[in-house]
Amino acid sequence: MVKSWDVIIVGGGIVGLSLSLALHKRGARVLLVERGEPGREASHAAAGMLADSGFEMPAALEALARASARMYPEFVHELQDESGIKVDLRDQGTLLFPAAEAVHDPQGLSANHPLPAPLRDLEPAVADADRPALFLPERSVDPRALSAAALKAAKHRGVDISSGSAVRNLLESHGRAEGVATDRADYYAPIVVNCAGAWAGQLPPLEFPTRPVKGQMLCLAGRDFVRHVIRAPEVYLVPRSDGRILIGSTLEEAGYDKRVDADVIHRMHAAAVALCPSLAHSRLLEAWAGLRPGTPDGLPLLGPTSKPGYFVAAGHFRDGILLAPVTATVMAQVVTGVKPEHEIAPFSPARFAGLAGLGTPGP
Repeated sequence: MVKSWDVIIVGGGIVGLSLSLALHKRGARVLLVERGEPGREASHAAAGMLADSGFEMPAALEALARASARMYPEFVHELQDESGIKVDLRDQGTLLFPAAEAVHDPQGLSANHPLPAPLRDLEPAVADADRPALFLPERSVDPRALSAAALKAAKHRGVDISSGSAVRNLLESHGRAEGVATDRADYYAPIVVNCAGAWAGQLPPLEFPTRPVKGQMLCLAGRDFVRHVIRAPEVYLVPRSDGRILIGSTLEEAGYDKRVDADVIHRMHAAAVALCPSLAHSRLLEAWAGLRPGTPDGLPLLGPTSKPGYFVAAGHFRDGILLAPVTATVMAQVVTGVKPEHEIAPFSPARFAGLAGLGTPGP
């Protein structure tokens, strides 16, 4: 007999892992298929800023982002409790240094997001204590630990995982999805959800307009050099509770090239030191590049496709970590025939109906 599942998820990043857990809660038998190692692509490379305040975010995404941010404490508590892995959810907040043109913004950004104390008291490491700054009550999380916790929880709950073999094609029967074909084997389920991130468009027959957007980052070893997440036009800093400080990031249209450029890393390090001089003598622990899943309009693809039984949850760009809890919730509802509790119509793949196969969503 051929084993089958209720749902097959293609892609083992934090979105796919979170969805597998949400579907399992609803009683579904789930198989997660990952081309490499779960949690080792965009989720592994991310900084983990849960930036839901609307700055540098498309307006259409703000409500979903805020909803997901509200879900995070419970989301993390559940994963930590089940996996035993601490994911370092921090709530010290973010210091945002606006671009020069935004400092005089008529909307009054400083009035809406005032510093709770003088900058020199909040963040002594910052060189220019008179620099205009805003305070945002945002959290941050360690995405690598988060993904590891989600993977361990999924295995504990009995989610089946096939790793190390790419999905080559969607299997169909009478016009409906019935599974996926991989290099290793064919797997069968009446529902398939494409959570393959930057690779989502490579699964025939539908051509999702996702693309990889490269981001290079580095990590320094420190101790209490930086207390808050710091977001500046030239660089951002994300502290971890163990003393590490992440510095990022670039936005590069470089295809699937994940090579690290030493000159780029040097420039980001120099920008971080100019912002916080105490970082000058911190030891470089690691430098890496990841591939964010971009879309033409900067919005994710969420919902059913024109192929009955085939769904997509991809294209989260810079917000995959932030949007994982809400994506898992709404997609589990959509897949199981429940009206989603959050509006996802703006993210329907049908908005790209001019591309091959992306027409009106099927039942």
